[in-house]
Amino acid sequence: MSPVAPQQRETGRFGKYRLIDRIAVGGMAEIFLAHQEGEDGRETPVVIKRIRPHLSKHAAFVKMFLNEARLASQLNHPNVVQIHDLGKIAESYFIAMEYVAGRDMRRVVPKAEALGIPFPLVYAVKIASCVCAGLHHAHTKADLYDSPLNIVHRDVSPENIVVAFDGSVKILDFGIAKAANQVGQTRTGEIKGKLSYMSPEQCLGKALDCRSDVFSLGVVLYEWLTGFKLFTGESEVAVMRSITEGKIYAPSYFREDLPERVEVILMKALERDRDRRYQTAAEMQKDLDAFLDAYDFTPTPLHLANFIKQLFEEELQEEQRRQRNRVASAPTSEEALELSEVVATLDPVPPPAPVSPPAPVFEPPPAVTAPLTIPPGIAALAPGGPDERTEPRMLAVPLSAEVLEAVEKVARRNDIPAGRMVAELLESWLKYR
Repeated sequence: MSPVAPQQRETGRFGKYRLIDRIAVGGMAEIFLAHQEGEDGRETPVVIKRIRPHLSKHAAFVKMFLNEARLASQLNHPNVVQIHDLGKIAESYFIAMEYVAGRDMRRVVPKAEALGIPFPLVYAVKIASCVCAGLHHAHTKADLYDSPLNIVHRDVSPENIVVAFDGSVKILDFGIAKAANQVGQTRTGEIKGKLSYMSPEQCLGKALDCRSDVFSLGVVLYEWLTGFKLFTGESEVAVMRSITEGKIYAPSYFREDLPERVEVILMKALERDRDRRYQTAAEMQKDLDAFLDAYDFTPTPLHLANFIKQLFEEELQEEQRRQRNRVASAPTSEEALELSEVVATLDPVPPPAPVSPPAPVFEPPPAVTAPLTIPPGIAALAPGGPDERTEPRMLAVPLSAEVLEAVEKVARRNDIPAGRMVAELLESWLKYR
């Protein structure tokens, strides 16, 4: 394995940005927390979404990714995550986005349930209203010549809705789903998860407009209010059939105390015939706000902020502590290069498999001990903290031959060494435990 370039490390320089920490990694992109230094010397936190190397070679994906990102960069609304910059540094295409300190709704609702706190109905409605406002801004955005940009999100789902610790609500990743459709390498689990929030016309491959996002938001709100996922299935085809043909039970079937006015809003947003659906996100927001105005309690951003902070109080304190340590100990480009060379020597090329006689019929497959490079980020999460990490370490992990083969297959598909991939997955898992 050749040494990893500095811009490919978890920290270090990436053009004009200083990468502080890798927040997440998926089949399409890596997400980094970074700092951008201003002319006055002050550093501003931003989020870098960097396309994975194997996709940077996919011309159709790159073209659509950049086109959609340019459209989304024209959006300027308090309920939309702002795109500050996009382009290419070295061999990596990227987007630099507004940093939102908070949690996405994919984590908020389960966290409340885990703590035994029912997610308040009015909070769910308030968040949905804010999402409507952001969607309507995007749907109606026009260029300098007043020609509509026809922006459709295509992926309104809990993970793309963020509630910040200051109580603001943001929707992110406009248009990215359209680019992702150009690539057939998305993992099956990711496809099924996304399918659950698609509109019928999206499943059928029809031309989309703003009403598709309205349906998706209806699905999301239904899930928040009832605790049940509206569309499920054993396969992607089954999920799509559920969306296009399955029965949609009134939400009061699962939650008897649901106000009738909210049920009417939900069922209208979930009309399969888009001509009978809310025709704009603004129409849906109007009805949601009317319900909130008539309700006994209308939450403000301050209420949302306090609620989210209470849910994630321990995580927030730990995150702030780690952030201070990361900023203080972030390596320079030279240090990152030295570290990458050490990792390269510790991530050996697997030797040829020795020839051995056939195993007995009833003998289970032998375990294979796979060397795993432990990156500095994991050492930082250890009880001794970052002070104990001076170099990458090795951990022998027994794996069956079948598991090792599966790991290597996934690693090859994502153009990353197997040991490095497993170490990164472990680091991400430990970070959120």
